[in-house]
Amino acid sequence: MKKINVLISTFFGYGYLTKMPGTVTSVVTTIFIYIAYEILDYTSLKFSIVFFIILFFYSFYAVKDTESEFENKDPRQIVIDEVLGQSMPLILLLYLNQTNQINIAIEFYYIISLLSFRFFDILKPFPVSYFDKNHKNYFGIIMDDIMAGLYSMIIIYLVSLVF
Repeated sequence: MKKINVLISTFFGYGYLTKMPGTVTSVVTTIFIYIAYEILDYTSLKFSIVFFIILFFYSFYAVKDTESEFENKDPRQIVIDEVLGQSMPLILLLYLNQTNQINIAIEFYYIISLLSFRFFDILKPFPVSYFDKNHKNYFGIIMDDIMAGLYSMIIIYLVSLVF
């Protein structure tokens, strides 16, 4: 089971990249979801939300089980938190698209989602910084990216209102 948890926590090995594993994982997540939603036309909002919730809760277990495999308290190899945080604004984007609240090219929103998520994940404004600094464990590893994902959702929603 530990091998499966390492596989999930590192997002199938992307966490082992030597340069920018979090950013690469965010880009891969964005591309994967773009292909699923926009090219393959897989647009089940209910499935996306249920899958996200299952992955969210499972990630706590997987990260807790694997964080001891790495040297520091917030190992850069663990990137499932980036997958979760990056997925949040993209699920909102699916909803906005289905409710006809998107008036410009959808690709623009995917780019804004990626850039805003990485911005908040790297800059760590409150409450992202709170979870990053005060919870040096599996909970903090995941929740700081969830907070960055929430900020990115706000940006996506505001962009949808303006454009």
